[in-house]
Amino acid sequence: MIHEVDEALHALLTDEMLAGTEVQLAFDAPTREWEARRNAPTVNLFLYDVREELTHRREGRVEEYDSAGAVVAEHRPPRYFALSYLVTAWTAQPQDEHRLLSVLLAGLVVHDVLPPSRLVGGLAALGLTVPMSVAVPPSRDRGLADIWSALGGSLKPSLDLVVTTPIAASATFAAQPVTDGLRLRAGDRTGGGPAVEAEARRLRHPDPADGVAPVGIRRARGTAGERQRRQGTGGPIRGDRR
Repeated sequence: MIHEVDEALHALLTDEMLAGTEVQLAFDAPTREWEARRNAPTVNLFLYDVREELTHRREGRVEEYDSAGAVVAEHRPPRYFALSYLVTAWTAQPQDEHRLLSVLLAGLVVHDVLPPSRLVGGLAALGLTVPMSVAVPPSRDRGLADIWSALGGSLKPSLDLVVTTPIAASATFAAQPVTDGLRLRAGDRTGGGPAVEAEARRLRHPDPADGVAPVGIRRARGTAGERQRRQGTGGPIRGDRR
């Protein structure tokens, strides 16, 4: 999902905030080497941190329904991850960089979520909101000075942009099996008359009265009439102990 968030941010910034300008957009690490290769005004979105938002974690399973309202599948709830971007402007003059940052800040603060029209791929298919925040101070363990030190550059004005994106759990479980019995319809067409139909229902569990004996009990074979005739002749009933 990370690359899909990149695509959504790219579309949002280039179509709304940087439209009509020659400012380029990059997602590279803003190192000294990258700065030396830059040859045009550039806005850089560097993804410097990815971590799970534990406050959004949910247990249990999410059910999926078909058009008839029947459960067809179950899966785990999506997990949410905070993607933190370091947003910087790179031009020849600091005043131009500040102007670019002002345009970006004004354009980003009006969006509490990534616009659904900008979402693509699996991120759009989830149908969930993707919250984002800008210029909120990062946590104490993510100091901007430490980030710039790791990049090997000097401290520079920047915006901290955090996008909280859902990621679908891959495990999918089959829906519960059908518990309703099978329905059969039969008709009597003998004699050339109109069919007389009757509906019968086949139970999920057979009834012992319909021919299934409890475990441990021996049962006599044959119909009741056959057993009576055998008893009348003094013969044993097959299946009983003598």
